[in-house]
Amino acid sequence: MSALLVVAALVGYTAGAVSPATLVASRRGVDLRGVGSGNPGAANVGRALGRRTGVTVALLDVVKGLLPAAGFGMVDHRAGLVAGFAAVIGHVSSPFLRGRGGKGVATAAGAVLGSHPLWAVVVVGVWVLVLLARRWIALASIAAAVALPVVAVLAGEDVLWALGLAVVLVVRHRPNVVRRLALRREESP
Repeated sequence: MSALLVVAALVGYTAGAVSPATLVASRRGVDLRGVGSGNPGAANVGRALGRRTGVTVALLDVVKGLLPAAGFGMVDHRAGLVAGFAAVIGHVSSPFLRGRGGKGVATAAGAVLGSHPLWAVVVVGVWVLVLLARRWIALASIAAAVALPVVAVLAGEDVLWALGLAVVLVVRHRPNVVRRLALRREESP
């Protein structure tokens, strides 16, 4: 592995590990662990502190995936992929949060935008359509994650990278889906 890839991984991971959700919430005196889902991510910030603050945090999460992916991608495409993927891993397992983290969707969107801007349009489009149709962020996120490797296969490039991101996002959303389905079963007669 080249030194550039190692540096890309370290920078990406460190950028991803910084949690705008936790920083913004703590400045307002809110501990996200005890609010809503307990998740240190943009959706939970939106529930706890309002939609505008949630959107701001989501945009910051996008930036922390975008900048490493695009910056290193200008030097070497593979380094950009590594930096973007590492940012997502840093986001979902931040050492600053004792291994906890968000779901990784916005950071992954930034990584995709920084590496493959046209793919980002398609994947974000899927996310928006599913969200509008079902009003369920986790389902929209899973649909977008599944769309990513499909787009990669159709483009004929970076399929393993896209598949890796999709797996991380689907695994991170599994508890949300299980919890939601359990609630629906309880509500059914």
